[in-house]
Amino acid sequence: MVEREERPSGMGRNDSVLAALEVVPDRWSFLVLREAFFGVRRFSDFRRSLGIARNTLTDRLSRLVEHGVLAKERIAESNEWEGYRLTEMGLDLYPVTVALMRWGDRWLAPKGAPLVLTHKECGGEVALELTCATCGAQVDARSADYEPGPGVVVDSARRLSR
Repeated sequence: MVEREERPSGMGRNDSVLAALEVVPDRWSFLVLREAFFGVRRFSDFRRSLGIARNTLTDRLSRLVEHGVLAKERIAESNEWEGYRLTEMGLDLYPVTVALMRWGDRWLAPKGAPLVLTHKECGGEVALELTCATCGAQVDARSADYEPGPGVVVDSARRLSR
């Protein structure tokens, strides 16, 4: 994994959203991740399922491997097939991908969700919600507050106040 240099955004603060967008910057990167969550591992299968140009796919896979989101691995001992698997860092992008999907279901899918996520164990529909770690209440943009964290830069802290 390549170490990310501390680089403030144009707003004069270090920004985790900006840093994340440097790792997963575009639709093809998210679509490659989506396919990886579906279990796709081989280059040819990514190409077939996405209809993506070879050079674009090569670039996105290389970027995701370089940043530690995917790892290359041998798929079968009997041949030279190389595949890709999600790392822990990549698996942590699952809720982000599901949140994006849910947003699209709500605002961009007039006929309803094209895909329903269910829990393998019991068959129940998967819920995605933000909750307070202390009281368990649901949290949204109106009920969240922002405080400086341990990685804050001094100029950042001043910009957090509303």
